[in-house]
Amino acid sequence: MKISEKNIYKKENITVEFFYNAIKDKFSVNLLTKNIQLDGLITQQNLHRPGLALAGFVELFSFDRVQIVGNTEVKYLNGLSIDERKKTLDQILDFDIPCVIFTDNNEPSEDFLQLAEKHKIPIFNSSLSTTKLTYLVGDFLDDQFSPRISMHGSFTDVYGVGMMFIGNSGIGKSEVALDLIERGHRLVADDVVILTKKGEGIIMGAGTELVKHFMEIRGIGIIDIRSMFGIRAIRYQKRLEVIIELEIWDDDREYTRTGLETQTIKLIDVDIEYIKVPIVPGKNLTVISEVIALNYLSKHYGYNAAEVLNKKLKEKIENKKGNTNRSVSYFEHDFE
Repeated sequence: MKISEKNIYKKENITVEFFYNAIKDKFSVNLLTKNIQLDGLITQQNLHRPGLALAGFVELFSFDRVQIVGNTEVKYLNGLSIDERKKTLDQILDFDIPCVIFTDNNEPSEDFLQLAEKHKIPIFNSSLSTTKLTYLVGDFLDDQFSPRISMHGSFTDVYGVGMMFIGNSGIGKSEVALDLIERGHRLVADDVVILTKKGEGIIMGAGTELVKHFMEIRGIGIIDIRSMFGIRAIRYQKRLEVIIELEIWDDDREYTRTGLETQTIKLIDVDIEYIKVPIVPGKNLTVISEVIALNYLSKHYGYNAAEVLNKKLKEKIENKKGNTNRSVSYFEHDFE
């Protein structure tokens, strides 16, 4: 199975207004400049502390990033004379900076605010420490600029393993997910799943804002999983670990019998375990899905049943060379 690169998209930029509205309540951020439009663009997910730039070295100044000003920068600026500070700030604020955030409840001097308004640069402050705000804002921007892909499927949390069911329309993905929910597992998203790359080797899945935890069951219609099964039956996001493709049994296709070789599929440059499950009448896909999750956990903790059995078979073959005794020993009287 291949994923078309056309399905992969990456947000190019966000406005300062969107950025401010998204973080102001979460991270205690206040707008200090009053006469500036917030229509500027943030095009970088990384943050920058302008210490060297304030000291006069602007050759490598990363001005196109959100600037974080902490206690060190504030103390340095307060130690300058009014003329020196004005000259320094005029040089820095002349760059096309998206915005500046002061941390630890620090506030810019009056001349800082005046120059910021002159150069139309929004200034914010927050009660959070520099370390904490940098982490939180950095994580938020990482979400905004991370590559994403949308896929059609049903995404569930089974025994803590993020499993997504894919396959042709009407094959029964939602029905399997519904049965898993009935057995105590959790729904992350149905129909449209948004997958976002987080760091190296991690893909997080979630539903769309519109659909969330609604599900379409053919013959019944739309149901609301949260209203029907309660809060225990849903998750808002989950790491994707296994993709299960459902397909009608094909006599001409070979299916994995031993599991010695783990198949993977590449999504946004991340390898995800991939299992193709053929459907035949009477096959209990729900139980099979639970076994897939438990087997994944077993391998995660260092136990691979297929490799263990393969090793035992090899040892038995080696030990039985030249041995013609094929008798089977039972416990006397069949005692346990």
